[in-house]
This record gives sequence, structure tokens and C-alpha cells, in this order.
Amino acid sequence: MRTTTAPETVAELIARRWGDHRPGLKHEDGVLTHHRAAQEAAARAALLVDLMPPGVEPHLGLLLDNIPEFPFWLGAAALAGAAVAGINPTRRGPELARDILHTDCRILITDHAHLPLLRGLDLPGVRLLVTGTEEYAALLAPYAAAKPGEATLAAPGPASRLLLYFTSGSTGAPKAAICTQGRLAAAGSALARRFTVTPDDVHYVCMPLFHGNAVIADWLPALAGGAAVALRRRFSASAFLDDVRAYGATYFTYVGRAVQYLLATEPRPDDREHTLRLGFGTEAGAVDAARFAERFGVRLVEGYGATEGGASVLGVPPSGSWGNTPDTPPGALGRAGEGDDLAVIDPETGTECPAALLDGDGRLLNGSEAIGELVNRGRSLFEGYWRNPDAEAARTRDGWYWTGDLFFRDADGFLYFAGRTDDRLRVDSENLAAAVIENILARWSDAASVAVYAVPDEVAGDQVMAALSLREGAVFDPEAFEAFLAAQPDLGTKMSPRYVRIVPEMPVTATNKVHRVALRRAGFRCDDPVWHRSPVGDYRPLDHSALTTLLAAYETQGRLDLLDR
Repeated sequence: MRTTTAPETVAELIARRWGDHRPGLKHEDGVLTHHRAAQEAAARAALLVDLMPPGVEPHLGLLLDNIPEFPFWLGAAALAGAAVAGINPTRRGPELARDILHTDCRILITDHAHLPLLRGLDLPGVRLLVTGTEEYAALLAPYAAAKPGEATLAAPGPASRLLLYFTSGSTGAPKAAICTQGRLAAAGSALARRFTVTPDDVHYVCMPLFHGNAVIADWLPALAGGAAVALRRRFSASAFLDDVRAYGATYFTYVGRAVQYLLATEPRPDDREHTLRLGFGTEAGAVDAARFAERFGVRLVEGYGATEGGASVLGVPPSGSWGNTPDTPPGALGRAGEGDDLAVIDPETGTECPAALLDGDGRLLNGSEAIGELVNRGRSLFEGYWRNPDAEAARTRDGWYWTGDLFFRDADGFLYFAGRTDDRLRVDSENLAAAVIENILARWSDAASVAVYAVPDEVAGDQVMAALSLREGAVFDPEAFEAFLAAQPDLGTKMSPRYVRIVPEMPVTATNKVHRVALRRAGFRCDDPVWHRSPVGDYRPLDHSALTTLLAAYETQGRLDLLDR
């Protein structure tokens, strides 16, 4: 089953591990060989073929932590010619049901830990499989001898859908990005070459597998390079180094504030005693990337990309090294790749933004002119959104691919990430839609009107800020507001506002729409009362002392200028 030709599908990558008896999958309960992992995927592929109803879209949903069942079912879908929808367990109630039904999942695989999330949801036509039960084991038992390629719903090819992974937009419900086997196999193989992945490597998968980062940048390069993967159920900063040492991990990926959480752990004399050689991800920030390298002796490679595949930025290192090019300035992600036509465009005029002016410390001096939306005017690997033609059309208007992300470019062509466009928010690696949060907050009986928008986080990404106009006679009661938030079943874990601004009346435009630009521009530095959520979860007034401390944190991280954009 082995060949020297480049694999064209993820199914081929799985099949190549058949007969490979080196360690392939490490987890909290033991170690499995590559062959055993491929065997488990083949068994589930055969089960999937028998369970999938005829004449339907061959889609299954995975509502799981990072346990072996997750890569087993990813492999099963690839072998069977089916597609996986990664279901985000931070979603709640009708929004969670919507994700499952929108992607036409006919089978949903979960475990006992996640069953409470499904209680009371109306999921017509969805068959539920609960791992770790006697019934589940009995279903799998007849397929134990299955081999890769024996059972398929449709012969897997490069154009076969494999992932329907959610990415949020500015208009509410998340969009399911389509990822084919050909694109994913190529991405995994390219990263394996770039980072010189070998069978001696161990990829530590601590980011959630329902997110594209863990699958595309961690699991797939390991599969392509013959490396083992080590699974962590859920990210834990305190257990990170212990896991790395126990598994012999050499590589990990990160998104959002993961690096900041690691730096917040208590320093230890043995922080550099480990096997890690590389971390790859996004939104660490230049300051914390340097701190991470100094403390742990590991260089972080920053990149930009999206599950959609429409545009990417990643500096090409010299042969034999890892990371961005040596001349990449701090904070920059890299230049556009050879043959790529990436531009920073003013979305209002459609013209290219002028080059960024940076001071000696790398701070942006002309953000209002230099920051625009990153647009791919050339080739694009974007494959569309599942059942969302309007979103596809908006993403590819005028023949270009509009990323929806803000960037600026310096005079040497280096690109810098600057945040999200419109009313989208990216909080701790999760894309959130303001409209969804607004609809939840609007239920609060004391609120006359609500607006939700992003303010830059002091380290990376965004934080949620809400402006509330109260009903006549009402006074903001922080304890009552906290109780209200805790009682909302569909309020995801990252949706609670970090900042709450109490406005006498909501600012509006001439067309009576909420003036979001003005709200974002003012942020939490305004004359109105602002409350902020403390680390222990209660709301406290953002007084002069607290504001001074907060602004100092922005200054330290080199992000103070983002508050003025």
C-alpha cells in the first residue's frame, strides 16, 4: 500500500500507515501504532458505509474532545469518501442544533461528557453514536478486520469533501467551509516538508480538533511525515510541559491566547528541559513570542491562514531552518508567497492602501491610512461554504478573495495582522458574531438596546465589548447582570462581554442604524461608565486606576496604537 508518489488524498495518507508498527498515536491511556490507528479508521469506515442512509449527503458530526475517536473518525471519513463537520462544544442550545442540522449530519458521534449539551435539542434524522458504551463497541465489533479501501460510500478523490469546518462571519450564524481531500493532503504534505517532519517527531495536539488549526497544521503534517501524534483532551497550560516530556513531543500548534496562558504559569528551573523544537500558530504577538523563546528555548513560527484556504501568509525559511525569514521584522508574518497577489485594500474605495509607517519600536504611525482588508487578487484555494451562496459571493466579489481580516504592509512588503473587519470578533482563537451575542443580551429585562463590538485585546485578537442603553428608571446592577449571563443556555463560553459601557442612548447613523464605528473608536476610553470583568468573573468599574493599569499592558505589548484605529 506504500508508494513514493505524492499522495493526492487524505485517504492515501491513512492507507500508507497500514503496516507501520512504529508508535503513531499517544494518549492518556496508552500508545497505539500507526497500523492500529489505520485499522481503527478502516473499521469505522466500514461501519459508516453500513449506517449512512442511502441518497443523503454522507456527512457526520464529531462532538468530542481530543480523544483517539476523533482522528479515528477523521480517517474513517477520508477512507469512506464522507465528510466531517467539527462541532464546537462551546455552542449552546438552538445554535448547537443549527450547526449539526445545517451541515446535514446524518450521524453524530459524541461521548458521555457531551451528552448534556444535546439534551432537549430537536435533531430530526440524526443518528447518535455514544463512544465508550457497550452498544458502541458492539456496533464496531463486526468490522474489526476491515482494511483501508475495502468499504466506501464513493471512491475518495482529490475533489471529495472531507471537512465542513465552521468559521464565523459578521452576519450571525457560522459558515461551514468546505475542505477537499486534495487540498488537505497538499497542505499536510507542504507543512511536513517545510518543518522537516520525520517519523522521529511527535506532534502534540492540544488545540481542539474541531478547529482547523489542529487538523490542518498538526494532525495532517504528522500523517504526511509519518510522525506520531499525542492528544491532550483539552488545552491545559499547567500540564503542557509535563505532557511534552511524557510524550517526547517535538512540535505543537497554538492559536489565540494559548502562548499567553503558558507564559502565565509559574517559571520552573527545568523549563528548558524538554524535546520541543518548534511551535507553529497565530496571534502569539511579537513580545510574547520572544518571551516564550527566552523562557522555553523554543522558537514560535507565526503564520496566517484560514480554513477556507483563500489566502495565507507564511515566511519561507532558508533550507534546513524553521520559522520566518531572518529579515522578518518583529510582529510581521511574512511576505506574500511567490505567485500570490496579496494586497491590502481600502474596502470603501477599492484601492490599495499606502505602505505602513513604523517608528523605531515597530509601532504603526499611520494606521488610519495603512490598515485595510487583506485581499487575494490572484489564485485562491477557496472551495466555498456549505449551502451558503450569499456568503460565497461576498467572499469572492469582483473576482477577488476578500479575507475579512485587517492587515497593513510595510515598505518592504512584509504583512502584519491588525484584526477583524465589520462586527466580527476573534476571542481566544474563536471567531464570534456580534449579532448572535446581541440577540442574547437583548433578553435582559433592564436593556432597552444593545450593541456588541470588538475592542483589541491587550495581547492578541479581540475582546467582547457591549454598549447597553437601559430602560427608564433602571440602574446597572453588575451582580444581576452576571446572574443573567450565567442563566443563558446559548451563551457560549467566550461570548460574555469583557467590557460593558452604559450609554444614555445608543448612538445611531443618519439611517437609524447603530453607529458601530463610533462605538469601536471610543472603545473603553469614553466618558460613559464602563464596567470590566475581572479575572474572577465579576464586573467592576473601570476607574482611572484600573484604566491606567490596562493601558500600560497595551503599551507593554506594543498594541496601544490599535485602540486608535
